[in-house]
Amino acid sequence: MTVTELVSYEDALATFDPVMGLEVHVELGTKTKMFCGCSTTLGADANSQTCPTCLGLPGSLPVVNAIGVESAVKIGLALNCSIAEWCRFARKNYFYPDMPKNFQTSQYDEPIAFDGYLDVQLEDGEVFRVQIERAHMEEDTGKSTHVGGATGRIHGASHSLLDYNRAGIPLIEIVTKPIEGAGERAPEVAKAYVAELRELIKALGVSEARMEQGQMRCDVNLSLRPNGTEKLGTRSETKNVNSLRSVERAARFEIQRHAAVLSSGGSIVQETRHFHEEDGSTTAGRIKDNAEDYRYFPEPDLVPVAPERAWVEELRATLPELPRLRRNRLREEWGISEHDMQSILNAGAVDLITATVDAGADSASARKWWMGELARRANEDGVDLAALPITPEQVARVTALVTEGSLNDKLARQTIEGVLAGEGDPDTVVENRGLKVVSDEGALGTAVDEAIAGNAAIADKIRGGKVAAAGALVGAVMKATRGQADAARVRELILEKLGVEG
Repeated sequence: MTVTELVSYEDALATFDPVMGLEVHVELGTKTKMFCGCSTTLGADANSQTCPTCLGLPGSLPVVNAIGVESAVKIGLALNCSIAEWCRFARKNYFYPDMPKNFQTSQYDEPIAFDGYLDVQLEDGEVFRVQIERAHMEEDTGKSTHVGGATGRIHGASHSLLDYNRAGIPLIEIVTKPIEGAGERAPEVAKAYVAELRELIKALGVSEARMEQGQMRCDVNLSLRPNGTEKLGTRSETKNVNSLRSVERAARFEIQRHAAVLSSGGSIVQETRHFHEEDGSTTAGRIKDNAEDYRYFPEPDLVPVAPERAWVEELRATLPELPRLRRNRLREEWGISEHDMQSILNAGAVDLITATVDAGADSASARKWWMGELARRANEDGVDLAALPITPEQVARVTALVTEGSLNDKLARQTIEGVLAGEGDPDTVVENRGLKVVSDEGALGTAVDEAIAGNAAIADKIRGGKVAAAGALVGAVMKATRGQADAARVRELILEKLGVEG
């Protein structure tokens, strides 16, 4: 791969002003495709979920998926968009092997939602408003697998395999207006926007928005213009970026690449770019077509969509609390900082902690276990926090056992380990592993007496006023009871037996 010349990020921003446009494709979680009844279930054998309609065979006719339209309206409303009283589909004509019809059914100049905005919060608390141009309905393409090359891309491949199971999957494409004024924070704004949009989509329940599975992907359009000027520069479009970190890295790389080209007297080519996860770079794809090159025209086989105003308002009434507002409310209720809430969001723990609190735990305990022991375990296993085999209700039960004194932190960790290992719910694990705190005064007293007798020198120090030395005797008792004693009560007993006030 050719090494791309870059200038430093600081030098790029000293001369140029970045302008971005973000196009996010969201795969809807419908049971069937956008224009036919084929299943959308993942993992099926290649080309087993197809029919004459999604294969574009002559004589087949599409029918609009009603849930797809409903999802589009919900997304538009949540993005503060106007909802069209009348809109229609269009044919976007181009040839590519993963397009069996040789056109994509999309929307062009008459989208279902338009003129909206989304407020996004950056890590330092600053709120940046991203203007939304449109959100429109369309269908996904099939999947091409290029075989025989070194990169997995079409260049250098010996042949390609095509799977049309994904052809026709419902998509909503959300397009921003040019994002101006972000300056050096442009990559951070891009990442924050996609993150906020993902949380919004998940809250609406219209998609799981799992970027690593391609359910949500972002095209990063970027151009530079000399500082102090208004005219937009020529843009590049980095396609199908599928993680938040990669969105930020792609924007940053393109700023540096554009600046290097322009500073050396060159011109930016309007083209698509491929993003490379391994080093955060982009490479050229194909020359980017303009809208007229797609020869859009109204789809003759589909009737226009005219959402009734009463129905739109009914859907508006069902919208959940917006994620950013919900996070701010929870942050105040939990009494934590912006930084702490951002860490919780980054870990994917907001809903888990909330559900644990709803199940009876206090927020501090819920945060402690999800962001501590469980986050560590998820990181070790290489899975999302929500994928761990433990429920918020089970975590709440562990915290209740700690609160009532049946478990200490060490025993609670062992209990969680047992639940994660599939040994049952917390009470079952505690019972089967014998993990309950030793609270019998007689047994504790005997253990304390033995610790004092076995550590006479330390006992004398405590009698002499060095109360801090009691920690060594507490440790001896905890070791003797396999960590199952109540450490606070053990310390009290030690001081009582040695006639020292704590």
